[in-house]
Amino acid sequence: MDSTVVERRLSAVHGHLVPPAAAGSHPGIFANPTAGEFLHEQGYSVVLPEKLQTGKWNVYRSARYPFKLLTGFPDHPNIGTLHDNFEHAVDTFRDYKYLGTRIGDDGKVEEYKWMTYGEAGTARAAIGSGLIYCGIPKGSFVGIYFINRPEWLIVDHACSAYSLVSVPLYDTLGPDAVKYISNHADLKAIFCVPQTLNSLLSFLSEIPSVRLVVVVGGAENAVPSLPTSTGIQIVTYAKLLSLGRNNLQPFIPPKPDDIATICYTSGTTGTPKGVVLTHGNLISSAAGCSTGTKFYPSDVYISYLPLAHIYERAYQVALLYFGVAVGFYQGDNMKLMDDLAALRPTIFCSVPRLYNRIYSGIISAVKSSGPLKERLFNAAYNSKKHAIMNGKSPSPLWDKLVFNKIKARLGGRVRFLSSGASPLSPDVLDFLKICFGGRVVEGYGMTETSCVISSMDEGDNLSGHVGSPNPACEIKLVDVPEMNYTSDDKPYPRGEICVRGPIVFQGYYKDEVQTREVLDEDGWLHTGDIGLWLPAGRLKIIDRKKNIFKLAQGEYIAPEKIENVYAKCKFIAQCFIYGDSLNSTLVAIVSVDHDALKAWADSEGIKYNDLVQLCNDRRARAAVLADMDAVGREAQLRGFEFAKAVTLVLEPFTMENGLLTPTFKIKRPQAREYFAKAISDMYAELATSGSSPRK
Repeated sequence: MDSTVVERRLSAVHGHLVPPAAAGSHPGIFANPTAGEFLHEQGYSVVLPEKLQTGKWNVYRSARYPFKLLTGFPDHPNIGTLHDNFEHAVDTFRDYKYLGTRIGDDGKVEEYKWMTYGEAGTARAAIGSGLIYCGIPKGSFVGIYFINRPEWLIVDHACSAYSLVSVPLYDTLGPDAVKYISNHADLKAIFCVPQTLNSLLSFLSEIPSVRLVVVVGGAENAVPSLPTSTGIQIVTYAKLLSLGRNNLQPFIPPKPDDIATICYTSGTTGTPKGVVLTHGNLISSAAGCSTGTKFYPSDVYISYLPLAHIYERAYQVALLYFGVAVGFYQGDNMKLMDDLAALRPTIFCSVPRLYNRIYSGIISAVKSSGPLKERLFNAAYNSKKHAIMNGKSPSPLWDKLVFNKIKARLGGRVRFLSSGASPLSPDVLDFLKICFGGRVVEGYGMTETSCVISSMDEGDNLSGHVGSPNPACEIKLVDVPEMNYTSDDKPYPRGEICVRGPIVFQGYYKDEVQTREVLDEDGWLHTGDIGLWLPAGRLKIIDRKKNIFKLAQGEYIAPEKIENVYAKCKFIAQCFIYGDSLNSTLVAIVSVDHDALKAWADSEGIKYNDLVQLCNDRRARAAVLADMDAVGREAQLRGFEFAKAVTLVLEPFTMENGLLTPTFKIKRPQAREYFAKAISDMYAELATSGSSPRK
């Protein structure tokens, strides 16, 4: 062998070894600088060129798996489908608790009762066999039209075992969307509950593909029968279970490339789009997440976020792999705190809207507890924050004195909290970390990527970002020159977030045009989100590409960033920021926190007949705007990012009034139309006061 080659190899080996002086404080091997081209500083991501023959290094991957994107669980590479995953769970955790509910057969709330993994496996085989027996063939699409409960997952597992495709139907989408999806997906069977059966029956004659309707929780004598001429059979879940038990069919296992589900996303405009996800998509997503977060059969999870959405759905795939117990809420968000106290979960997933409410509630309680308790809380908070940020263990004394009471709000045992669907304020994330003491993770994802694109890494104490790439995908930022976002931006590269890898969906069902709009010929999904790379390869979301707008003076505005800042204002339950290119200032529509507004009026000695009158009071508007200004200054908003006028409304933004998507994002065009008069009045008022010169 050539001596120069030998020397080069020896040099490379020596490059990995720690010098003797350092050996006592380091492991025996460390990263060789010769591999530096694959490293982005010493971070959570590595950076590669998109095409090896080009010189631009712009594709980021997880530092845990830089050379090959994950397509399955590293410890169980034989799990390629949702059916394999469930079979693995049943074999491994057969006698462990799996599905828990508080709702008894009589509909009354009681203590949690549990079904084991083994029992769930038996029920899954019976339901799947019942569907086959009733003439629903392999490859058929099956609708699930009810909120979270054990039967939802049983039906989903049955679909996986018999190569059927599950199609969630949102209970919040309303009958028109349910009818549209049922026809668009050619559903052969629909599972519903008595509450959704009535609306289903009203348009069932307009869904020619349906052959079977299964009523979950319905009494045998209360289920209507349809004339034979309709060709539609209506049975109870219990009846289908019995039919399947007596006519068990062998499994019809799917392949990784087979469609597992079609998730319809409402989006902020237009008709729902059917996101086609394969078994391989969902398994690779869960596998990627499993490398950075471990759960155990001793863990307990509360399921209340809609299973119709990918956030909750993807979690269920990962929880199943680890054998976690899943307890369901009783179906009423107003009673969630009661369910948390009864279940005492160790894993809690939510959205910023709820975390902001928890944050505001705790801050309000502390401020009204008296000066002594407030000082104690502040001392405990600052001491614990200092310890956590410096990688030290905080004193257990503070938990005993202060934080255990706060932890009790979520049942007292939560060790892992995650946030998704929209940005969470860094202050709120740090607050949750300190008060609840566990790991708090913010992630970023979408239905089209089988959920998680990136999430915060364990041990990363910096907040205000969404972490590093899921090991099952790679990410690049693409220049958006018309908005002045480029990879050459200083101090950080910026652009539209694009994702590629085994988590990326197959396309929109029966919609080639919209598929081509987001999926390019190289397999990159263009998310429409604008991001930047922070040091150490952390991704930060700036805003939605399509939501960014320009003010009259040419300044670009990212409204969701500003709304997220104002969410911490004590008066604000929800906030909609509006601006356009005809005006140089922003205005805000605020759905007020009723209690905070009443407390302010009482403290100021302001008399009012009702809250509508109070919302229209100039003094109330001025107080809310002053509080918003204070919060904005603290968050270092730029001058043009401050709202200059505010309208207070009592009505919350909801899915029912058409102002929110099912993932709690504001439907901006609809909100603009809904509040058109208020927006016009605010700009007119600003014009007369000289605060907002029109272009």
